[in-house]
Amino acid sequence: MAPPRVYKVDAVVLKHTRLGETDRVLTLFTPHLGKMRAVAKGVAKPTSRMAGHLQPLTQTSLLVARGRTLDVITQAQTLDSFRLLREELWRTSAGLYLAELVDRFTEEHSESRPLYDLVARALRWLCVAPAADLPLRSFEIQMLEHLGYRPELYHCLGCMEELEPRAHRFSPQDGGLRCARCIGAEGGRPVSLNAQKVLRLLQRDDRSTIARLRLDPSLAAELERLLRQYLTYLLERDLKSTAFLDLVRRQEAAGGTPAGATPATG
Repeated sequence: MAPPRVYKVDAVVLKHTRLGETDRVLTLFTPHLGKMRAVAKGVAKPTSRMAGHLQPLTQTSLLVARGRTLDVITQAQTLDSFRLLREELWRTSAGLYLAELVDRFTEEHSESRPLYDLVARALRWLCVAPAADLPLRSFEIQMLEHLGYRPELYHCLGCMEELEPRAHRFSPQDGGLRCARCIGAEGGRPVSLNAQKVLRLLQRDDRSTIARLRLDPSLAAELERLLRQYLTYLLERDLKSTAFLDLVRRQEAAGGTPAGATPATG
C-alpha cells in the first residue's frame, strides 16, 4: 500500500536555511519520523501566514505533502512557541545550542519519541530557569543516554572497580571515569567529587532533587567544560553555537548585550 500523499506530523523546528528568495528548508525533529527536512514555500514573504509557526525553537503541528526530493509543508499551527526563549538573549543562545546538539547527533528518519519529548521538556525548562546551566547539562546527559553514549560514572573503565568517593579523571576516549591507578596524571580531565555527584544525579534524572539544585559558578564551569569536551570528541568537531553561547555569557557577566549579536539559525 502506497504511503499517503499528505500526512500530519508534530515537530520542533531546529533551524532553517535559505532556498531562493522566499523559500526555506526547515530541519525538523519529530516524534515518529525522527529528524527530517522539508520545504516551506514563500515563508520568507511578509504576507506569509506560516512564518510565525515555523520559527526555529518552535513546536508546531504540520501538514506535509510528499515531494520528489523534499516534502513540502502546506499548513502549520503552533503548539508551543517557547516565547520566553526569545525575550532574553541568553535563553535564545541556550536554545540554539540545544537545537544544534540534536541536529548534529541524530540521523534523518531515525524514530525517537523519548528524545523528542526530552527536547520539548528542555526547551520548556529553559523558558523558566534562572540560568541555563542545569537545563543544558541535564539535556546533554539525557541525550547521551538515549543515543547510546552514556558516560560511565560509577566504575573505573580501567580496572572496573567501583570508584571511591574522591576526585577522578574523565577520559573522553573511554567514555567515562578512570581512577588514579589506571590513568596517568596527564591523562583525561580531573573531575571533582561534587561534579561526579551532580553528573550522577542528572544521569538518574531525579527531577525533584534536580529542581532544588543550585550550582556555584566554579562547579557549573567544571561541568560545562567536561561535557563539552566529551561532546566534541564524539562529534569530532566543535559546535558552531558554542561561540555565540560563550559571547552572550561574557556580555551578560559584563552587564551588557553583545553589540550587533544575532543568533545564527541557518
